[in-house]
Amino acid sequence: MTTADPFPTYADLCARTDGRAGTAWGVFGADDELGTLNHLTPERTLAALSSVRTGRVVNLNLGLDAFSPPLIAHRGTPEHTVFGLNAYHRDDRLDGLFPQASTQLDGLRHFAHPDFGFYNGVDGGELRAGTDVLGIQNVAERGIVGRGVLLDVASYRESIGAPIDHAAAEGIPVADLEATLRRQGSELRAGDVLLLRTGWLAWFRSLPRDPDAPLRSAGLEASEEVAAWLWDRRIAVAAADNVALEAWPATASRLATRAEQSGVLERSSHSGMLHRVLIPLLGLTIGELWDLEELAAACHARGAFDLLVTAEPLAVRGGVGSPANALAVL
Repeated sequence: MTTADPFPTYADLCARTDGRAGTAWGVFGADDELGTLNHLTPERTLAALSSVRTGRVVNLNLGLDAFSPPLIAHRGTPEHTVFGLNAYHRDDRLDGLFPQASTQLDGLRHFAHPDFGFYNGVDGGELRAGTDVLGIQNVAERGIVGRGVLLDVASYRESIGAPIDHAAAEGIPVADLEATLRRQGSELRAGDVLLLRTGWLAWFRSLPRDPDAPLRSAGLEASEEVAAWLWDRRIAVAAADNVALEAWPATASRLATRAEQSGVLERSSHSGMLHRVLIPLLGLTIGELWDLEELAAACHARGAFDLLVTAEPLAVRGGVGSPANALAVL
């Protein structure tokens, strides 16, 4: 922590004695429900306008029906019905819409830490449909408009002759993130929206679809080092072109919980996930399945990787997640 930056470092959080060690609970206020989005101040939104050079708008969203069969079994494909009350009218509805089935934002309701609970100590019993606390409507009410930085790790790894191994669910370490920043000549600033291109989406779409094949994806390494890097960089939102931001499944993770180590909680597909640190402990809003291919090509062509990014989730009271409705302006 410095005079210029009043927020504690990740190391400070782990050593804190004024609250729950290892968490950012209370850092933005005892009743805070926005977490790291607090770093995206009006001043930083205004400054982000300097990243717009041409006014070109790039869509970062996949279709709601982009994955059929669904990537995750319980997140089905919506059924779209168009109907008319008469020959001169049309209306429509979506049945079976799962807000996190395609390009999405994960709200702070999405994950709790088995040892600590939900963000800022919120009682999980309060997290029901129709209640406000930690709901995605908090993000919708403020919106996300800020400076985005594309970190094209896939391109960096290809440039050194070591492409990312998606089939092996490779974890991307901090060293690769820093090396990509250097290669691009990019800098990260407090309040930035980090856009991580792993190349997973293009890789996955090139495969014959086998609904019985286990879902695998490279992504951020599930480690304290990565969590510290994101927190200490004051990232407001971290989004990627893969299924979980982090590597999936998290079988190579070194992250552990006391609940699982003691046997109080049975290990599951969530064991070792970085989600359990980023969302409930640090309050980080996460984006998944963002389409970054066109954006990457445009950024490489212009030789600059900063941009204005907007995202506006659905204003669903008590929602867990939402379609991202994300755009980049170059």
